Amino acid sequence: MKDESIPRAPKEYDKARREADEFYKAVGNVRCPALGGEGVHFTSEGFNHLVYKAGKNVPRNPLVQVMRFELLPKAKLLLETTTTFQEYEEEYRYMPVNRHGRYQQENMLVRAWGFVAIVNRFRLKVVVQQIGNGKKHFYSVIPAWKTRQYRDIKMIETAPTGGVRFEDDAEVLKNATNGGAS
Repeated sequence: MKDESIPRAPKEYDKARREADEFYKAVGNVRCPALGGEGVHFTSEGFNHLVYKAGKNVPRNPLVQVMRFELLPKAKLLLETTTTFQEYEEEYRYMPVNRHGRYQQENMLVRAWGFVAIVNRFRLKVVVQQIGNGKKHFYSVIPAWKTRQYRDIKMIETAPTGGVRFEDDAEVLKNATNGGAS
């Protein structure tokens, strides 16, 4: 018996991917108030990260890909409207760099900003990355349903009530945190 959770036909997946790719290319870049109004560019690296696992040429599960594709409009809205970021990390990575047409391995400073918010009833996390002095670019979007990371748990427990909000988000949050009890 077939698992009904997997897209029924490759055409459905292909359609979702094609629509996401068209949306992604149409965005180009957005101004992010939380990053001082700097542009966040939607590059091929970010789209590839939605399709493939990080550092590997292994495709993600098609359901996971479609879910991430569907979060792209919310990610764009979040980046355009948020005034704060919830996470920031810096690390040095040994990576290939194009130097005069030749690739060589160099130690590069990689910065990452994480934006967590509830947008249209979805709690999501958007990651923006900057390699060296390059442009800031969209790297990933994930549903932020739950976490095992201590820093994320601490951030959720101590977060103020600000952020990106819509008319009924307060009610949704209240019901989610009280288990639906009033």
